[in-house]
Amino acid sequence: MTILVIIIILALIFDLINGFHDAANSIATIVSTKVLSPFQAVVWAAFFNVVAFWIFDLKVADTVAKIVHTDAINFAVVCAGLLSAIAWNLLTWWFGIPSSSSHTLLGGFAGAAVAHAGFGVVNQEKIMVTFAFIFLAPIIGVIVASIITVIIVNISRKANPNRATRWFKRLQLVSSGLFSIGHGGNDAQKVMGIIAAALMVYMAHLKAQGLPIPEWANIEQMADAKGKMTIHHIPGWIPVACYTAIGCGTMMGGWKIIKTMGTKITKVTPLEGVSAETAGALTLFMTEKLGIPVSTTHTITGSIIGVGITKRIAAVKWGVTINLMWAWILTIPISGILGAILFWILTLCGV
Repeated sequence: MTILVIIIILALIFDLINGFHDAANSIATIVSTKVLSPFQAVVWAAFFNVVAFWIFDLKVADTVAKIVHTDAINFAVVCAGLLSAIAWNLLTWWFGIPSSSSHTLLGGFAGAAVAHAGFGVVNQEKIMVTFAFIFLAPIIGVIVASIITVIIVNISRKANPNRATRWFKRLQLVSSGLFSIGHGGNDAQKVMGIIAAALMVYMAHLKAQGLPIPEWANIEQMADAKGKMTIHHIPGWIPVACYTAIGCGTMMGGWKIIKTMGTKITKVTPLEGVSAETAGALTLFMTEKLGIPVSTTHTITGSIIGVGITKRIAAVKWGVTINLMWAWILTIPISGILGAILFWILTLCGV
C-alpha cells in the first residue's frame, strides 16, 4: 500500500512538472505576440487544461496503461518509469529544450518493463503507432498550419492591417484556449493511464489474496468492438487530481522553453499565432479521438514551422529546429535506458 501511495504522488509530481515543462506549448505564441502577459497567459492556459476534463474520454489513458502487457507490470516498473520521466523532464527544462513529456513517460515505462520481463512485454502495436507520431504529429502540424495560414492571408488580404491585427489578437485567445484543451486532454490522460496501471497491479494483489477491491481503486474494463479489453471507468479522484496537477503546473510556467518556442524557431505574428495554435489543436483533437498519446511539443513546433514556411523557407531557424528534432528522437531511448537502470536499482532495494 505504501509503494502505491508513493507511485500516485510521483505521478502527480510528474503531471505538475509536465504542466510547467509544456506550458510553452500553449502560451509561447500568445506571449511572443504580446496578446497576453506571461502571467495572464499561464492562467488562461491552466484554466483550459482543466476544461478538458469534461470533453475527452479515456482512450489516451487506456493506450498508456496498455503500452506494456498488464501481466508484466509491477510497482517497481511503474515507479522506475515515473522517476525516469521526471529526471528527463527536469533535465530538458533546465536547458530550455522542449522535449516530449509524453514520450519520456512512455519510454521510461517501457524500458523498466523490458528490464523486468524482456522485450516481449511491449505492446508492439501501441508503441509503433506512438513512435510513428513522433514524426507524423509535427508533419500534420506543418501541413495544417500552412493551409490555414494561406487561407487566412487570402481572406484578409484587403482588410485594414491595424483592424485585422486587433481581430487576430482576439482570435488568438480562442485558438490558444483550444490548444490548451488539447494539451490537457492528451497530457493529463497519460498520467491517468500510469495511475490506472498501478491500480491494476494493486487489484491483482487483492484478488490473489481473496480481498475485496475498494471503490477508490476499482478500474473497470470492457471489451471494445474488436474484443480487446479497454479501460471503461476509473475512480473520479484520478482525473480530478491529474487535471488539477497539470493546471497548477501550467500556472508555474516554463520560461526557458517559452523563449525557445516563441522566438527562436521563427518570428510569429497574431495571424500566424492563430494558425499555429488552431492547427495544433486540430491535430491534438484528432489524435485524442484515436487514442494516440502524441507530443504536444512536437505538434505545436510543427505548426509554428508551418506558418514560418508560408513566408519563406529562410524564415524558419533550421539550426534550432534540427537540435529540437535530435532531442525528440533521443527522448524515448534515453528514457527507456534510464527506466531500466532505475528498475534494477529499485529491485535491489527490495521494491
